[in-house]
Amino acid sequence: MASGGTAGRDPYDEEAGGRRPLELDGRDAAAAASSSDHRPGNAMPRYQVGSTKGNTRYPEGSQIPSTDDVRKNKPGSRYYTAFGVDLSPDNMAVAIVYFVQGVLGLARLAVSFYLKDDLHLDPAETAVVSGFSSLPWLIKPLYGFISDSIPLFGYRRRSYLFLSGLLGALSWTLMATVVSSKYTAASSILLGSLSVAFSDVVVDSMVVERARGESQSTSGSLQSLCWGSSAFGGIVSAYFSGSLVDTYGVRFVFGVTAFLPLMTSAVAVLVNEHRIPSGECSILLSGSGFVESSKQHVRQLWTSVKQPNIFLPTLFIFLWQATPQSDSAMFFFITNKLGFTPEFLGRVKLVTSIASLLGVGIYNYFLKEIPLRKIFLVTTIIGSALGMTQVLLVTGLNRQFGISDEWFSIGDSLIITVLGQASFMPVLVLAAKLCPPGMEATLFATLMSISNAGSVTGGLVGAGLTRVFGVTRDTFGNLPLLIVVCNLSSLLPLPLLGLLPEESGDTDNGETKHN
Repeated sequence: MASGGTAGRDPYDEEAGGRRPLELDGRDAAAAASSSDHRPGNAMPRYQVGSTKGNTRYPEGSQIPSTDDVRKNKPGSRYYTAFGVDLSPDNMAVAIVYFVQGVLGLARLAVSFYLKDDLHLDPAETAVVSGFSSLPWLIKPLYGFISDSIPLFGYRRRSYLFLSGLLGALSWTLMATVVSSKYTAASSILLGSLSVAFSDVVVDSMVVERARGESQSTSGSLQSLCWGSSAFGGIVSAYFSGSLVDTYGVRFVFGVTAFLPLMTSAVAVLVNEHRIPSGECSILLSGSGFVESSKQHVRQLWTSVKQPNIFLPTLFIFLWQATPQSDSAMFFFITNKLGFTPEFLGRVKLVTSIASLLGVGIYNYFLKEIPLRKIFLVTTIIGSALGMTQVLLVTGLNRQFGISDEWFSIGDSLIITVLGQASFMPVLVLAAKLCPPGMEATLFATLMSISNAGSVTGGLVGAGLTRVFGVTRDTFGNLPLLIVVCNLSSLLPLPLLGLLPEESGDTDNGETKHN
């Protein structure tokens, strides 16, 4: 059930994958609320991208070892590997946090049905609520700066991971108990989105430190571990996301989901981080020093972003993500018109979760040596063509070919998810490689925030088009036209492929990073 082009990770979806229509599912089931990162048809995820820590200037003479330093001092043979990455304790912590993002998809369908059936929102309203819930993903550099500049209890990483987990548990507890309007629902989901976004910042900081200076293939392995973990979490929660809604209702699902973010709090102890002495914490937070550090931080960020070799690729990614999406409208069509039940959509989500993991594997083993321009060109064209197959479902032509609505939806969702995930992995790798030494964390967060802003923009433009074409809860006459417009629009950024760096997959791209 894909809709719209192919694109990035969605703020409400915790799965990983390519850019999909903003739907009501969830990357971050805690992250954004009615949309999903997930992607097509509301049963699939859209993705939103993680970000990372900021650049901190330590007091002269002091040296705070990073998790990357710790990793280098460990014998590589001591650990098992996955996707070519050592499963050391801190790497496991990163993988588990991403796993939690995926397993939070348990509430994705519950949120979608809650907004549609309990709050009686129309497709355009659900898209707006989803966009609002995604706002925390647009200011990730702020979280990185806070984490780097304001140690809590002597830690920059552990403390914030712990608090993020508690914040996520609180948001879903509110959804399970007191939320009763679209405003309180949007606020609660916004809180959960903030929880996931902040934890992303912390764990991605470790990923970016390790990706810096590596080839595209090696850094792609790191990203594959993260997104593979997220996709696996999506598989774990997939089927039950629908069956639990059918059997126990949305409030029960929200209550169960409230326990999942606590896993993030628990694994915080695995982060290999040295405690900062209280005296050094005071120096870091001292008045004039802190203000000067903040100014210097902003100046460095602006200096980096305005460089053509960073600004131009970022502009392309924004435009690539900002094309309109029709997934909210498709979710209403498949549930109100075709009568798909939560249990069936849970099965579709299981298929798309497996497909998402498959997409990670395809990129990791077959595509990471391919030039970025070629990947974007081929996947965008194929994604746009495959997205048109939704017209067959909406018009009922699939039944004339002897294919039931259910099987057509499953097959369509599977193919689009694999393609979307494989096409989105290069975005993460490119963002990590564009970051120069010393600004890798904050700049990566900034680039991912811009990418997420593109996704939100696409969702809001899609909401406007849904309203313009007169698609409502029960009126779907112009839905085929909406699907066609959204899919064709995904081709618009292709003439700008020249903005991307021209490099082969195994190139280190040192010039880009050090300019």
